[in-house]
Amino acid sequence: MGRKPEGKAEKNFKKLGKKLDEMIKDLEKLKEKAKENYSDQYEELRRNKETMKKEFKSFKENNKETWDKVESNLEKAGKELKEAFKTIFN
Repeated sequence: MGRKPEGKAEKNFKKLGKKLDEMIKDLEKLKEKAKENYSDQYEELRRNKETMKKEFKSFKENNKETWDKVESNLEKAGKELKEAFKTIFN
């Protein structure tokens, strides 16, 4: 007794399976390429973030009086906005 010949549907499923496997491999390659392409940009953004943090801290320290006023006014504005929303929704 021999093996039954493959039906048309089985052949199509095998072809589909092979195509899907190829597509998955291609997607993995694209994923790796994207990692390579964007890793430099990510590192640059991370460095810029750290630089900005330092500059902002320095700005706050060098302009303490002004920053305290800004902070106080922002706090007041936040409270007023909160009260405005309470008024609207009550």
